[in-house]
Amino acid sequence: MAEVGKGVNAGKLASNVQKRITRAQEKVLQKLGKADETKDTAFEEEVAKFNKQLADGTKLQKDLKAYMTAVKTMHECSKRLHDCLAELYDPEWFGKEEVDSIAEDTDLLWQDFHQKLVDNALISTDTYLAQFPDLKTRIAKRERKLVDFDSARHHFASIQKSKKKDEAKIAKAEEELGKAQKVFEEINYDLQEELPTLWDSRVGIYVNTFQSVAGLEKNFHRDMGKLNQNLSDIMTKLDEQRLANEEAANHNLSESGSEAPKSPAKSREGPPVSRPSSSQEVKQDNIINLLEDAVVPDINNSTQPQNEAPTVTNGSSDAELPPPVLYKVKVIHDYGATDSDELDLKAGDIVLVLPFANPDEQDDGWLMGVKESHWIQNKNLLVKGVFPENFTQKL
Repeated sequence: MAEVGKGVNAGKLASNVQKRITRAQEKVLQKLGKADETKDTAFEEEVAKFNKQLADGTKLQKDLKAYMTAVKTMHECSKRLHDCLAELYDPEWFGKEEVDSIAEDTDLLWQDFHQKLVDNALISTDTYLAQFPDLKTRIAKRERKLVDFDSARHHFASIQKSKKKDEAKIAKAEEELGKAQKVFEEINYDLQEELPTLWDSRVGIYVNTFQSVAGLEKNFHRDMGKLNQNLSDIMTKLDEQRLANEEAANHNLSESGSEAPKSPAKSREGPPVSRPSSSQEVKQDNIINLLEDAVVPDINNSTQPQNEAPTVTNGSSDAELPPPVLYKVKVIHDYGATDSDELDLKAGDIVLVLPFANPDEQDDGWLMGVKESHWIQNKNLLVKGVFPENFTQKL
């Protein structure tokens, strides 16, 4: 049986090779004008429309897939954005649970939109385009069978015109012509029926695709708009909550009926002023200490009782102030220190104003000083710091 199979395969291969040779010869004769070629203008027009339809459908499929890739990318970006909001949103803020719920609903909405695009647009487009490869193969086969038919027709005509008529050859040629004609007409008939029907079907696929996309987009943006409106309302209420908290804080700070002033901006960076960071500042502090040592004995020899702490009067005369104090100020609004080099002040505190070791380090609206209470208790000016001038009143 194996030997028979080999023989059959070899015979079929030889037959196919002979067909290719015969077709090639026939095409050459047709191009040289030595053999007429069967023309079917109507069918050629159908083939041209088929090729255009295939190109259009392929482009539609490609662009639809690109659109769905963009939808998937937008879904991923939207999810990351909402995840970021969930991480930033403090639990005590207004609408925390609603914000988390909106994030989940948004994610589900994107998923549903993408899946419906696949089911209602992409699958139908893929099914539509699946028809074309088979038809394209059959069109190519029809062209080959038409060449076979023309070749058999020309062969039969040449034998009939021969001077020495061989009835057996004529009969065989006529039989081959009949077979070639039958094969060609069968495939030609089917294609003549299918190609116009396929051409008309393009309208339905275009309508279905774009109607589906348009309808799904409309519903998606409607539902997404509702979620976005809810999120916008929550953000509005959160901002109102912030403003209410600020008003309450300002009310608590204004004990005298007026709001505390804002501290001026500071541009200084580095360690606190009370910790000298340069040789110049160390020298300045040494000078201050020497001056303090000179002042303390005078105060101790005053007429005050021996165990009573000395006081500094509230007068404005420079003679009453220990060097190098410039003048005194009274705190009129509480000030909470925000840096380690600042003084923490309460309304009513008295501060002794000192010069800056380096005038270039002084910021507009800020003074250097020591609390009077510290001076009285410790008799030194070491624990000093900066404070906003507009929170005080000069004495």
